[in-house]
Amino acid sequence: MADLGNVLDQLEQERRHLNLQLRQLDEAIQALSKVQADSSKRTGRSATKRIMSAAGRKRISAAQKARWAKFRSKVGKKVA
Repeated sequence: MADLGNVLDQLEQERRHLNLQLRQLDEAIQALSKVQADSSKRTGRSATKRIMSAAGRKRISAAQKARWAKFRSKVGKKVA
């Protein structure tokens, strides 16, 4: 029966250790959640959304049209 008592003591010790780890994990999650919430408040908008001006879109469109024109002039009328 002494072995059973030792096993029970070890299991209780392991439970205390796991409870401590769970508390530390919860604290870490709370801290990171606060940091994430604070950073989104500072920017005022989501960090992934990017807005392009009309002039920027126009420049990109003109550059792409020029690339396609150059490509088609090299290949000829086959790809058109």
